[in-house]
Amino acid sequence: MKILITDPIEQSCVDILTREGFQVDLKPGLPPDEIKKVIGDYVAMVVRSGTKVTADIIELATNMKVIGRAGAGVDNIDSAAASRKGIIVMNTPGGNTISTAEHTFSMLMALSRNIPNAVASMVAGKWDRKKFMGTELFGKTLGIVGLGKIGAEVAVRAQAFGMTTIGYDPVLSADVASKMNVELVTLDEIYRRSDFITVHTPLNNETRGLLNKETIAKCKKGVRLINCARGGIIDEAALLAALDSSHVAGAALDVYGEEPPKDYTLAKHPKVVATPHLGASTEEAQEKVAIQIAHQIADALKDRGIVGAVNASALQAGIPIEIKPFLLLAEKLGMLQAQVMNGKLKELSIELRGELLHKYSELLKAGVLRGLLSKLIHVNEPVNYINAPVVAQSLGVRVSEKKEAEAENYVNLLTIAYKTDVEERSFAGTVFGGKYLKIVRLDRYYLEGTPDGTYLYYTNIDRPGMLAKVGTILAEANINIAGLSLGRTGVGERALTVVQVDNPIPDSVLQKVQSLDGVFHAKVVVL
Repeated sequence: MKILITDPIEQSCVDILTREGFQVDLKPGLPPDEIKKVIGDYVAMVVRSGTKVTADIIELATNMKVIGRAGAGVDNIDSAAASRKGIIVMNTPGGNTISTAEHTFSMLMALSRNIPNAVASMVAGKWDRKKFMGTELFGKTLGIVGLGKIGAEVAVRAQAFGMTTIGYDPVLSADVASKMNVELVTLDEIYRRSDFITVHTPLNNETRGLLNKETIAKCKKGVRLINCARGGIIDEAALLAALDSSHVAGAALDVYGEEPPKDYTLAKHPKVVATPHLGASTEEAQEKVAIQIAHQIADALKDRGIVGAVNASALQAGIPIEIKPFLLLAEKLGMLQAQVMNGKLKELSIELRGELLHKYSELLKAGVLRGLLSKLIHVNEPVNYINAPVVAQSLGVRVSEKKEAEAENYVNLLTIAYKTDVEERSFAGTVFGGKYLKIVRLDRYYLEGTPDGTYLYYTNIDRPGMLAKVGTILAEANINIAGLSLGRTGVGERALTVVQVDNPIPDSVLQKVQSLDGVFHAKVVVL
């Protein structure tokens, strides 16, 4: 079996795979057109960040079983295309944690003391001591967005320098944060209180442009921003404007929306410290992830187990067909919870009714957690069935399960109930005919809804005309209604309305619905 490596990698990776009996072709820098010509001959591929494994490359990978990324992210791999083709995509989360944390703090220090500009001045033969006045870290407040492995390590280093550390993470419990000596706060408090802000989250729909024109305006004047996570989390145009206006005193950037950048205006700004994506570029980190990915690929190809896989559909290959619909339902219920939940998650209870669900309780629990955690900003590595329970535990979420006999109206019923610091809620679902997923209860409201697509979800006073008012708002925005589910506890009391639509719902439309008299808790849910 042949394995293709298209980015520079340590010899240890090649040696391990060769000892395992694989033919390894090391071809760093192979152009995409050349990859397409040969990719059909290989059962596995190893990349770093340089190679873009696109859908058209994956389409030609007729014998491919595994694509391995020697690093934490998989932004350069079309995981959806790989999943559709049954190819496992895996990475090496944690291998570059220390390197990235150290680089983040190095950038923070260089920014606070104007080190790069001072060095350039000396190289130019100048002695400009007064020009490069810096600021101390001692006593300053560092806001950390994302308290996963890297964010936690940055906090340790900041505390050693006498900084006050505050953090935002939507699922980390206050108890766990307290053990890190980090005060858990809201994003608005991060913006208002921080002298320095560093981001350590994945790049997804929730984090793209997290620091933008509006949120940067909320920040303390003279704030300094650091991004060694993913390009795109900070809106580069907004950052440039804020630097020019001096609202932001400086920025340290290791990652960019486009790499390499076509426009170096931001990198050349006198208030910016810029490096070319060096977060994981240490000898120790590179060696560690090279060895780790080699072992993971060898184990997967020789059926010794799958570790570090990031695409769930590929992991389902060995799952019995009768439980697959319930596993998908479990993920959908978790995703629903993530999008309607208010407050910090403390407890999650999973109730399984029916012998089929009892048999696969651990898998279903992992499915709920994967759906929940994949929709929240919490860790830098993707969440899958393997690591979801571990991630939940590390965040301080208490997870329990109950196995009961058949429900009165259903042979099998999956219920999740959760408790945060501000609310307690529960949802239930089942599968009809072996393939039709249905949500049958949301809190105390009984209904029948299909968990697939975009939904407007709200509670309201049960009185004539409420649905018509919401329908008018959607119609004016040219949003088509595809389905409708209603539930109520009694005439004239509170009711639940779930409207499935064919189009995305902008924030402006949601705000109009929220402002209607008699409407409560309106949210957009995407399942």
